[in-house]
Amino acid sequence: MASMGLLLLLLLLAPPLWPFSLPPPDTPEGKATISDLILPVLERATSFLKKRLPEINLDGVVGFRVLEVNLQGVQEGWAQDPLLQPLSLRVEKLLRKLAPLLHRSLFYLKLSDPQYLREFQPIVQPGFWKLPHVWTHINASMVYPMTEPQDIFSEEQSDLCLVQLLGTGTDSSQPCQLSGFCKSLMTKLGCSGYCLSHQLLFFLSARMKGCTGGLFHQSQRYMNLFCANMMDLNRRAEAIGYAYPTRDIFMENIMFCGIGGFSDFYKLQWLEAILSWQKPQEGCFGKPDAEDDKLPKDSQHQQHYLRRVKRREKQFTDGCSSHNTAVAVAALGGFLYALTQYPPAHGELQHATLAPPTAAHVDGSMPAIHQEDKIHAVGPSF
Repeated sequence: MASMGLLLLLLLLAPPLWPFSLPPPDTPEGKATISDLILPVLERATSFLKKRLPEINLDGVVGFRVLEVNLQGVQEGWAQDPLLQPLSLRVEKLLRKLAPLLHRSLFYLKLSDPQYLREFQPIVQPGFWKLPHVWTHINASMVYPMTEPQDIFSEEQSDLCLVQLLGTGTDSSQPCQLSGFCKSLMTKLGCSGYCLSHQLLFFLSARMKGCTGGLFHQSQRYMNLFCANMMDLNRRAEAIGYAYPTRDIFMENIMFCGIGGFSDFYKLQWLEAILSWQKPQEGCFGKPDAEDDKLPKDSQHQQHYLRRVKRREKQFTDGCSSHNTAVAVAALGGFLYALTQYPPAHGELQHATLAPPTAAHVDGSMPAIHQEDKIHAVGPSF
């Protein structure tokens, strides 16, 4: 059953006799209904990309590249189903529009920021991002009892470690290399916000590059830890009504944990929220036209806790944000791909049941990462 807000949206968009509930998402009708909400948003966002292509930064291109791989998974998954072929063809049309834009974007990035492109070129190349085929659930007992202030996070240091991992530095090092400093930084406990998502990005990139030795033998355990805490942050953002400063990291968490295989991030109420944030005329995501600043004091405190301005963020004069738009389309692409996996073909569907986030262990210690973290063949939690 969909949330009331999503039902109201459907009633506005649908013929007069539309039923008062969504068809189950494991049916072709359910997949089509939800897809018909997501695809127009992605089509408008792709038109925005086309209009602003010379101005889009590298982070923006990464988000659209993640969207592309999700759409490829959707198109492949639905191409053989007669009932879903019209949707598959629509996705294929969007992919044909997106592919040349992403190819041309590299030309503009080479002009605007050649060093940054050289260092991070692997993550904007086709074939780098790979879709999950096994899903896992969040372990809420791994949530940190306390976190460090985000102000101590250095995006420059995080970038250096990712460059080292990718093997794109000026020292001609090989991929999958790791200094002691980067090992310490990328496994540090107690991070939140973008510090936390960059730690996950590091281990995700290691997986995409095929790094398996040394520390990377424990990649899944670290990803379990980080996504448990990213889920906690998303639930806090939801609790304060998705205030604008929290939306970027909220969607980035869905983008990265989703492609990492954590099905719990695909929630109908979160999909409904993201769909409502698009600027319909521009096709982008960014600052709302009128932001309510009359939040309770505790909500304002959580806003500060959750927010941080991205160092290379590209904010346009009309309120559009390159990074907001990128993480939004990547997250929405993940929702579409999750639909193709719902339920998994090789097992019985199990809905996600998240326990309330654990504030601390009985002894007040940090959650351990050496506990057993099982991978389950489950579907997304629509």
